[in-house]
Amino acid sequence: MRGRNAERDRIERLLADARQGTSGVLLLHGEAGIGKTALLDYAAERADGVRVLRVEGIESEMELAYGGLHQLFLPVMELVDALPQPQAAAVRAVFGQSGDGVRDRFTVGLAVLTMLSEAAADGPLLCLVDDAQWLDQPSVDMLTFAARRLRAEGVVMLFAVRDGAPGAAVKGLPRLLVEALDREAAAELVPDLPPYVADRVIEEARGNPLALIELSAALTPAQRAGRLGPLALPETSAGLPSRIQDGFLEQIRRLPDATQAVLLVAAADDTGDLTVVLRAAESLGAAVEELEPAERAGFVLLSGAVVRFRHPLVRYAAYQGAPLARRIAAHRALADALGAAGQLHRRAWHLAAASTGPDETVAQELERVAEWAGSRQAMASASAAYERAARLTADPLLRARRLVRAAQRAADGGQDERCEALADQVPQPLADPVVAASLARARAVVELGYRRPETAARTLLDGADLLAGADPAGSADLTDGADLSGGGCPDMVASLLADAVHAAYSAGNATLIGEIASRAPDLPVLAVPARLFGGDVPGALAALAGLRALVESGSERGEGHERGGGNEDGNGSDPATGVMGRLMTGIYCQLTGDHAAARETAVGAVAHCRDQGVSGWLPTTLHLLARTELALGRHDEASAHAAEGLRLAEYHDLAHRAAHLRAALAMPAAVRGQEEEVRALAGEALEYTRPRGVGRGTADAQWALGLLELGLGRAEAALGPLESARREAAHPLLCLPLLPDLVEAAVRAGRPERAAEPARLLGEWATVLGRPALSALARRCRALTGSDRAAEEHFVAALALHEGGSDYDRARTALLYGEWLRRLRRQIDARDHLRAALEAFERLGAGPWADRARAELGAAGGETGLTLRHDGPISLLSPQEREVVRLAASGASNREIAAQLFLSPRTVGHHLYRAFPKLGVGSRTELAALLAS
Repeated sequence: MRGRNAERDRIERLLADARQGTSGVLLLHGEAGIGKTALLDYAAERADGVRVLRVEGIESEMELAYGGLHQLFLPVMELVDALPQPQAAAVRAVFGQSGDGVRDRFTVGLAVLTMLSEAAADGPLLCLVDDAQWLDQPSVDMLTFAARRLRAEGVVMLFAVRDGAPGAAVKGLPRLLVEALDREAAAELVPDLPPYVADRVIEEARGNPLALIELSAALTPAQRAGRLGPLALPETSAGLPSRIQDGFLEQIRRLPDATQAVLLVAAADDTGDLTVVLRAAESLGAAVEELEPAERAGFVLLSGAVVRFRHPLVRYAAYQGAPLARRIAAHRALADALGAAGQLHRRAWHLAAASTGPDETVAQELERVAEWAGSRQAMASASAAYERAARLTADPLLRARRLVRAAQRAADGGQDERCEALADQVPQPLADPVVAASLARARAVVELGYRRPETAARTLLDGADLLAGADPAGSADLTDGADLSGGGCPDMVASLLADAVHAAYSAGNATLIGEIASRAPDLPVLAVPARLFGGDVPGALAALAGLRALVESGSERGEGHERGGGNEDGNGSDPATGVMGRLMTGIYCQLTGDHAAARETAVGAVAHCRDQGVSGWLPTTLHLLARTELALGRHDEASAHAAEGLRLAEYHDLAHRAAHLRAALAMPAAVRGQEEEVRALAGEALEYTRPRGVGRGTADAQWALGLLELGLGRAEAALGPLESARREAAHPLLCLPLLPDLVEAAVRAGRPERAAEPARLLGEWATVLGRPALSALARRCRALTGSDRAAEEHFVAALALHEGGSDYDRARTALLYGEWLRRLRRQIDARDHLRAALEAFERLGAGPWADRARAELGAAGGETGLTLRHDGPISLLSPQEREVVRLAASGASNREIAAQLFLSPRTVGHHLYRAFPKLGVGSRTELAALLAS
């Protein structure tokens, strides 16, 4: 470990912290041969008294879903029995120990986190993941999910990733670049060479430790003596890993043929299972004795029943250096050996590797592997299996179907570029409209998730139009578990149209919403927008009542089961009783001003996602819930839901929904006057939404910026972003909630002419919709824009209409009324309203608004000695501690809290251990009483 003092110190600190109960994670990255594996070996050597788990990625086997995870946990599989039942069931399912599916990959991730925590229960744990870029993507996703949530378990996770190598994406972990050795450290690795020879080797190796060792080992006696001509070493233009691999290949070719055969089989295998390797090698005429020369040469390490290559480049040299015919023979031998061992999924992949042309039998086996992986939320692996099956398929229609399935699973797994590439391979035009519509949905998933929601909506609409005239009997039977159909053409058309409306709503395009809804105006989930945007408001409200009843009856019957993909589209269930129906019902309630009903629906949608394991939809339903809480003036609750949704959106790589959630988080921050946070959240949201035409997200972010300025007393500065927000949400129904702020900003800025039209629109829609909360805001705006003679009547009416609604909106009206009364020198009357506003704002934590109310109250001669709320000891807690404390006070156990917040139970206990002294409580009962007060 010469020249690696900084890296060793970092590893030593992580191990020391683990011995004190603190977890740590580090990703080591650099070029091949730079010393990443050596650093992992060093960590293992220094882990005295520490349990060690290790797994190595293998490029040829990276499509085997959860294979890496299974290899890592093999030594501690008994811990599965100690997991909570849902987690244990998920682990058994993904490890092939049961025939059950997995609805939610979060359950798998949480199980991995709990298993790591349990493995460290009796002492520290070191988890080593080498060549992580070549683990299967589901295993990487679950391991990084767990790694990002480790806190107080005493677990160290070290990942090693080769830079520039294609493979699984390892994201969101602390990184350390393993750089080239300096000349002094490099010279220490070649101490026996003459100076001139050492200089040449060091120059060629460019600080790469493996290259130094292998290049020096490859020198002839004459070269060691100093007889090096200008071409004695490889040309420097060749890639360094390639040269090292070539060196290994030359050494392997000196071994006996039988030894090379065993090495080839071991290189083609991913399990490291010596029994499997030897069984396969036996069919090629090799036996266990043939491994001895390779072991003596240091190419492989044998321990018990495991065979391991000393370096990945040795493996690749052994495999890539073999002729194609021998590689095919090795895969066939492994397929036979794995079939005998009952490992049918690995067998299928080896059969595919041994295929040189179309083979429907192998393609069907791979299709079964894909269906298995998809049912366990291993979407990347499912996509790869469908794609390989397609390549082995001769029939054009069947090949197209399998490519579409591959594209859909890639979209489900957040692989947008791969989805698009697969979709581009599907031959056009497609004869089967169901397959064509399914392809449209896959493309729309990518568009909505990462690009333009309007394009997604039109793509879905085109797919629905194509399918609407199709004869279900004339379409291929795609109801074989591959989710290419929603249960028949009519159901699939309805589902596509519902998804299209949702995408159009995200774009903020009311015209497109109406166009889509007009395709099926009698469909329950489309009847509301068809009438609402068509001018029939009473009909829309009646249709909404019917839709709510349908959603509620579906909830009672337990209908609407979805598949738990990580995207926001293609939920594949009944569009009325599934997630989409619940979402759109909540959105329609919001559009029509019934925020209490919207919240009730949103709570049900979130609960449905949790109960059914539809984690990919949780960020979207939590966003809806956060918006309903905002409309009701429950800003702390809105922040909590939006923050949880953002964490999940970032995990699922849902950039579109993350932008919406940042805008939603900016709103309560604006109410509190947290200027830096608002500008950061809104700015990041706008960076995504503006170039992609995400009108709703852009409008919400601009609204937050305007509200911030308005609260801080900068009305002129507020007017610009608020008017911009109104333009983004062009239809009055889409911008009703922000119109009161726009009216107030215009009036305060001395621009009453810019308040007249928004106030008129608000009044008209309040009258039509008949919602008290909306009518209260309309009456407030009429008081601001009308004559002083009528203002008091409107203020009084507004306050009466606010009863039972948002305390925040009522306080805003009371503040404006009190200011108006003070201007008329009615100081005593003004004080009552200003004091009520001040008390409400302080209770709600609306700092800037409380400051304004306090200043106005003082100017009216009132007592202003009230103390601004700081939440008492609650303000001492970190955001994570607040979430844990909130759930603990509700009666949730540590394991229940861990499952909801995706933490380990030990981390939950650690947070409570730290929070109790800060709050001055000693039990959960005291905690509940404190929060209730």
